[in-house]
This record gives sequence, structure tokens and C-alpha cells, in this order.
Amino acid sequence: MTTTLAEAPAEHAAPPDAPRRARVVLDLARFETRELLLQIPVFAFLVLYVGYSGWKMFSGGDADDFPVLHYVDRATQSRPLLLGVAVLVCANRAVLRSRRNGTDTHFDVLPLRPWLRTLAHALSVVPIALITALVVTLEFTWAALKPGSVGHGSVFELAVGPLTVLLCGVAGVLFARSVPSSFAAPLLVVGVLMGGTFLSATTSDARWQRWLWPDADETGAAPFPSDLLGRPAAWHALYLTGLIVLLGCAALLVSGGRTRTVAAVTVAALAATGAGVAGQSAAEPPALLAARTKASVTPEKLHTCVPHGASRYCAFPEWSGRTADWAEVVDRVQGLAGGTAARERLTVRQRVEARYGLRDDAALTASRTPGEVTVGTEWGGNRVPEFAVGVASVLVAGSEEAALEVCDARVVTVMWLALGAEKDPMSALRNVRLDDSVEGSALALAPTNPVGMSAEQTRIVVELLQRPRGEVAGTVRANWTELTSPRTSPARAAQLLGVRAPAQGVGAGDSCD
Repeated sequence: MTTTLAEAPAEHAAPPDAPRRARVVLDLARFETRELLLQIPVFAFLVLYVGYSGWKMFSGGDADDFPVLHYVDRATQSRPLLLGVAVLVCANRAVLRSRRNGTDTHFDVLPLRPWLRTLAHALSVVPIALITALVVTLEFTWAALKPGSVGHGSVFELAVGPLTVLLCGVAGVLFARSVPSSFAAPLLVVGVLMGGTFLSATTSDARWQRWLWPDADETGAAPFPSDLLGRPAAWHALYLTGLIVLLGCAALLVSGGRTRTVAAVTVAALAATGAGVAGQSAAEPPALLAARTKASVTPEKLHTCVPHGASRYCAFPEWSGRTADWAEVVDRVQGLAGGTAARERLTVRQRVEARYGLRDDAALTASRTPGEVTVGTEWGGNRVPEFAVGVASVLVAGSEEAALEVCDARVVTVMWLALGAEKDPMSALRNVRLDDSVEGSALALAPTNPVGMSAEQTRIVVELLQRPRGEVAGTVRANWTELTSPRTSPARAAQLLGVRAPAQGVGAGDSCD
């Protein structure tokens, strides 16, 4: 009898070389990406995100036709967060798939080590982040191509949305390796949201706290010139990038990837994250605060002034291309005026209140300079009739400060001048009033102080706006001196304009009381 002795098979297959290992990891990452995209939460939120972003681009209102680009880039940061939450939960479930199916032991005989499979799961999120980056780029490009766009965007601000999605996905992978339970990821999301809400409610809203969140929201004030923002966008992008790599390395280490390369990358990521935190937490420098004060108190030192017709238009350099739009409104309002107001040389000056930071919507004070009209940094939508109210107030009262005391029949003149040449004057009146109505007493907004309208003044203005424009314009010009006198009562103004006079004792006298 002959006995043949065969060599026993190896318990584990030999690990592949580095190039082949990289190909295997990428192949697995592509497979996991496809699986992620087929998960209902990721697919649904991705469709919702892309669809809503497209709807916002193609169905914007009048205000969206005049975007400020260094605010458009920041507006792209919040929406990807919901997609990121879906990616976090589904990436976590993808890592735990083998545990749920009871196939963990089968992976032990594969040549691809567990930490390399973890790397593939982390890389599977990258294509979804790239889709987010594409949407963000399209949003910003669409706004930048509009003729009314102003300002300068930041690539670091635009990077926050894609980095947020990537951060959420990597966090889901790390949590799956650290706490292998399907219920852990949803609890993590709830815990983070509740913790963030609790910290905001119980602690001072310090700068370093705000910037630890992926989208550091600083809104409230009207748009600033880009050099007055002072947002540490580059440091924040470095912080997010370092944190993503750090969480990814932590997932590899937990999975057994204790190699020199992983250790070196971990140290570098930790240093980058720390540098980002330090950079974004620094207080606003004195030079920035001084520049904001200068722009708020003495904007004329920073303005570029251009003539349009008889008037002069002064704007911050980034807004200099918008002066023609302002001039169109001034010409429309001034074309209805009478007396010397029809030929008055106005100075339209752009102003901003930047001394209280990006989050404080501080009101602009009325200008004392005769013939000077304030315009803000926002345009389009309701800002147009509000600016028209400011122009008409100066034409009637002489200055914005003097217009603060306008509470008599001049209110009727101001409001008709402002809205009489609008395509839809009744809608403009409704939009410019604080209560969105065309009856009763209310405040009509302007770039500085609002104009108070009594119920009787509102009634007279509504009747004038419903009559033929040319007819009312001729009457206004013929009685200009009396209609712009502080001694003229609403009853007398109604008589001059051919409108039904108020009932005796009901707003018949001066409305200043």
C-alpha cells in the first residue's frame, strides 16, 4: 500500500500586494456606494435635496434676481445636513450588515482585512459628497450668472455642504465599529441634536461654540461688504477636513488598522483639527471692528459715486453696478413730483450698520443731510417700494430726519409719489406696509424710519392709486405747495385731490396727535 502525504491548505489566503489591495478596496467602495444610493432614506433625501435646490434656482422671486454672492455661498450650507443625517444612518447600517446577517465569521477567511473593509465603507460616502458638491456649484454658478449679482463667493464656504455629508457618513462608519448596534446611530443623531439645543439654551452663544457645528450660521443683519464679514471660512474648512480624516482614522484603528501610515495620518489629522478649532475660535480682530465702524459711520470714505441724470449715486465698490436700478426708481418717483422737487439733485447713498456684527439686524438711522436718500445692501422684492418711500419722503420733507415728523397730509403725498408709478400699485402698497393690508392704520417701511399711516390717510391713498395716474399727477403738481405743507390737514388734502373728505371727527384733522 502506498500512502501519499499532501500539504495541508493554508488557514488564511495570503494578503494581496498593495496595488491589488487598493483595487479591491475601491471595488468594494463602489459596491457600497451603489448600496447606499439604493437605501430609501438616502435616495429620498438626495432626490428631495436636488429637487428643492433646482426649484429654488428656477423659481426665485424678485429678491433672488439680485443675489449677494458672499451670502449665496453660505446659503448652500444648511440643506445638505438633512442628507448627511440619512447618510450617517445608512452608512452605519451598511457596516453592520454582516453582523445582522450572521456572516461576520465568513469574512475571517478573506484576504481583505477588517480595517480595509472599514476604509471601503468610509470611501463609499465620497460619491454622495461629490454629488452634493455638484449641486452646490450649480446653485452658486446660477446666482453668479444673474445680471444683478454682486459680491464675491468663497470656495471654503461652498465646501461646507459637501464636507458635512462626508463627515456624517464617516461618523456613521466609526459608530458602527465602536458600538455595533442598529439602534445606536438614530440615538446618536437624536443625542447630538438635543445636546446642541441644550447647549444653545443654557450657555452663552460664544463664537467657538457656533463654529464647532458644521454650518456656522451667522445671519440676521443686512448683507455686509465681503471685506467686513470676518468669517474664518478657511479655518472652518480645515477643521471639518481634519475632523473627517480623524474620525476615519479612528474607525480604522478600532478595526485593527494599526499601521504606521494610519498612525501618521491620525497625528496629522489631529493637528489639522486642532489648528482649525484655534483659527475659527479667535476673536474678531480690532482691524475688522474698526473697518466695520468706518463703513457704518463714514461710508462716504469707502464709496464709489457715479452720476445718473441730475442725481448722484454712491455705493460700496461691490454694489457700484446696481446704481442704474436705483436711478430708475428715483426717476420714476421724481417724475410724479411737482415744484422744485421734480428737478432736485439727490444723493443716493448706500449704508450699512455693521458695528454690531453679522447677527444683529440693527436699524439704519435717518440721514440729516438735505437731499440725501439711504439705500441698503438688499434689493429686489419689497426693497424696491421701500426705497421708493424713502425717495418720496426726502422729496416732500427735504431730508430723512425731517421726514420723521411727517404725520399730516404729507403722508398722502409721500405714499402716492412712492407707489403711483408702480405697475401694480395696490400690491406694492400691501407689500410695503408692515401689516400687509390696504386698510386701517399701519407703518409703511422705508430704508431708515418707517412712515406712519392713519386709517384715513390709507383710505385716501388707496383711492388715489385706483384712479388714472395722469389725472392724479396733474392735480398733485398743481397743488404741490399746499400738499407738501405741514399745515395742511388730511381733510384739506382730500379736497385738493378730489377725494371724498373724511367724516367729521374721524381723522378730519391733523393726524400728529
